[in-house]
Amino acid sequence: MPPLRRVSIQGYRAARELALEPGQICALVGEASSGKSTVLTGIWTLLEAAAPPPTIDDVSRDSQGGRIHLEAELPGGTIFLDARPPDTLNLNRAGAPPVLFFPANLRARTMVAPATGRGAAEVAELLRPPSADHHWAAADGGLALVQGMEKLLASNLRRFVLLIEEPELYLSPHAQRRLSRVLRRLAERGNQILYSTHAPVFLSVDRLEELALVRHSAMRGTLLFQPQPLAEAEAFRVLSEFDSDRAELFLARCALLVEGRTEKLTMPLVFEALGVDIDEEGILVLECGGKGNIPLFARICNACEIPYVVVHDRDAPAHERPVESERIVNRQIREVAGKRRTVVLTPDFEAVSGMKGTRSKPAKAVRRYRGNGHVPDALKLVVERVVRAARES
Repeated sequence: MPPLRRVSIQGYRAARELALEPGQICALVGEASSGKSTVLTGIWTLLEAAAPPPTIDDVSRDSQGGRIHLEAELPGGTIFLDARPPDTLNLNRAGAPPVLFFPANLRARTMVAPATGRGAAEVAELLRPPSADHHWAAADGGLALVQGMEKLLASNLRRFVLLIEEPELYLSPHAQRRLSRVLRRLAERGNQILYSTHAPVFLSVDRLEELALVRHSAMRGTLLFQPQPLAEAEAFRVLSEFDSDRAELFLARCALLVEGRTEKLTMPLVFEALGVDIDEEGILVLECGGKGNIPLFARICNACEIPYVVVHDRDAPAHERPVESERIVNRQIREVAGKRRTVVLTPDFEAVSGMKGTRSKPAKAVRRYRGNGHVPDALKLVVERVVRAARES
């Protein structure tokens, strides 16, 4: 059972009102300035006596009476911090679990924020980095975090809450994977790990319940959404279909779900031909590994409230019915994604793009659209829907 069952934050910075039910691992995912660090800092402020008390600058806009209220449900009761800066501060931390906070701005120096909870100061000493003049690699904040987590694992750490901002900082992909495995092992020993991240390797796509999607609204401030877990059979299928590129789905403002490699390589050029920079717009072109997998990815987008558009082949001319297998898949896509999110290419992407033959399709598609401002109407419709969804998210 994780130390923190439920956390609520009210009136704190951009988090005017949100609630979080973290499991043993909770990954906070969202764009820069969406409020991920606010959530982690709020939890640290609630749990750690050495954390600076909230000031008037921490009170969120439109907070009723200038009040900040932080609260957490523990297995043995409830703790809270209630403040109206600069006048009053009431708190009850009795029974709070020890916490270690790893802010991004300390990664290359002390690494861990002040810690005074039960045994926390002694554990923090294990994380003290070596003298930077001892060796040129000693000041590497990324590797220091990996080594520090391995020390915690070897120390048989239990029942701690670890808060980590962007664990991927300064780490190569293989080092990120190594750190991810260590964090999971720490969680399996009864510690609770909450981290903010922009790195797909730290997102467990087969465990949607570990994700907390953080978004910012000008009207409502920081918002947080936790998807429900997938059915067991579907979770295994997701694990087999997802890689780190596809996990980028959880970081996108909008996803365009396409069938295969040809569309994956070509659609960015189609956007470019129409003057749209997909990276600037936060758009991901996600190759689903075949039309049969599109309903799976669409269900994940639905579960996580990720805006998306589907484009797929009808696989038959307009005057002919597709074969039964294609009709079944076409119907499944429409049922999951809905008509407004779906663009069907008749008979297929190659014909719409004016490409003949089946050999070297990706190369032909790239030659067709690179540097060519002419885009078929059907693909213009795809771009328009995706851009609109990205900008409205």
